[in-house]
Amino acid sequence: CKEGQCSACKCVLLEGEVDMLKYSTFALNDMEKDSGHILLCRSIAYSDMQVELLNYDEEVLAKSIAVKTFKGRISKFEHLTHDIRGIEIELGSPIKFWAGQYVDITVTTQKGETITRSFSMANTPDQTQKLSFIIKKYPEGKFSGELDSGGIRVGAEVTVVGPYGTCFRREERQGPLILVGAGSGMSPVWSILNDHLKSGEKRDVYFFYGARTPSDLFYLDRITELAGSHPELNFIPVLSHVNGEAWDGERGFVHQSVDAKLKQLAVDGQGDVYACGPPPMIDALQPVLFMNGFETERIFFDRFTTSSSATPAH
Repeated sequence: CKEGQCSACKCVLLEGEVDMLKYSTFALNDMEKDSGHILLCRSIAYSDMQVELLNYDEEVLAKSIAVKTFKGRISKFEHLTHDIRGIEIELGSPIKFWAGQYVDITVTTQKGETITRSFSMANTPDQTQKLSFIIKKYPEGKFSGELDSGGIRVGAEVTVVGPYGTCFRREERQGPLILVGAGSGMSPVWSILNDHLKSGEKRDVYFFYGARTPSDLFYLDRITELAGSHPELNFIPVLSHVNGEAWDGERGFVHQSVDAKLKQLAVDGQGDVYACGPPPMIDALQPVLFMNGFETERIFFDRFTTSSSATPAH
């Protein structure tokens, strides 16, 4: 996350002197800090240092893909909801990535301003030269604002750098597959879902999607089609603002529905969780997962932020 919120870079400082920038106590609590643990992404080194890595993931190392630069152009732009946009980019050469990863996209607007943002792919890895992205329009969002105003148009040339990220689909795992998304967090979750279904692996899938109102939901026809051919897929939309509206589905916040379903299923930490959404959603979801028995090695997430933060929006 590069913001001291996900704990992926937590390690033990064996030698050296560091100061740490602001971080979340969910990622590093006071007891861990007092015992010598640090977050590398928030550490400023004042000497040579030696650390012991804690989150040493052999699968991440085995699946590492070299970051490369690709040239392409925007080939499609569409409105999915009042504040969710979809774009497609055609590349001049194929890119290799894993479902759930993201890239940096650089584009020059009609006024000559260069903008770089990070976005997660929504398509599956077998589509190597046509990438699709689901993007949220923020009131002050430069990239999404230029898309809406025509400053970034279909046909615009882009530079794509990547892939990045460790929130990719793990293969041949036991237990249910639990997907949690909100807003444009649909993008990597959609890629992971479809990649899993294409793989032929047999796992129950619980796909939670948090939104405010029925008008904020999209891809419903595609999800219905997928569920028709994959009975193991359970789609659970959760709406937080449906006062007085006709809605037969889940109400409240998405982490509350996840908690209720996990208790109903009594999975006790068996399965894998992939989540992408705004920081408040991730912060609320993490303790729910821990209380339901999930270990950190079975939880994978991206938290997306606005461009004013350390990590651009996904």
